[in-house]
Amino acid sequence: MTVPFLPTLSTIFIILSAVFVAIGWNLIRKRKIEAHKKMMIAAAVSAVLFFIIYISRTIVVGNTSFGGPDSLKLYYTIFLVFHIILSIIGAIMGVITIRAGFKNDLEKHRKIGPISSVIWFFSAITGVMVYLLLYVFYTGGETTSMFRAIFGL
Repeated sequence: MTVPFLPTLSTIFIILSAVFVAIGWNLIRKRKIEAHKKMMIAAAVSAVLFFIIYISRTIVVGNTSFGGPDSLKLYYTIFLVFHIILSIIGAIMGVITIRAGFKNDLEKHRKIGPISSVIWFFSAITGVMVYLLLYVFYTGGETTSMFRAIFGL
């Protein structure tokens, strides 16, 4: 079985991002502020690298539609939309959380950081599941525009 390079690479970066967030969360619980900061920056850089690869591939190549059985397509689509919504919310909250940390607005940072992290974990997990469904469990469908790949339009 071969998997496509760019989707695999971008998935690796999103996994790294989630791992760095988990490590960073643990570090702040131990009051290791500088190590926490570095780990969260690494998480953000990994997420940005994921996004650059994903957007570049989407613009240049397109998106891969679901190639699994038609009986699962509706469930996959609902799952994918859920993942996309989580990812958007997680990214926005992540930016707000990091910005609050850099501005030393620690009350806001402490309040939304754990929420942002949990959303990011679920986003990463569902993203890996989308990758597995598209490229590992089933052979990817046609590569086409984003809206056609998601909704079959």
